[in-house]
Amino acid sequence: MYGWIWRRLPGNTGTRLLTAAVLVIVVGVVLWYAVFPILEPAVTLDEVTVRT
Repeated sequence: MYGWIWRRLPGNTGTRLLTAAVLVIVVGVVLWYAVFPILEPAVTLDEVTVRT
């Protein structure tokens, strides 16, 4: 899969590295600001039960 993406990126190796880095950053930002806030109510990480 990653090879397929790498072959589809335009330019030489330097351009591909820069494009891949920008794509990773964009995906991270979209996840952080759009997807995770939507999922937060469904995933309750603050409610921890410890049994002794």
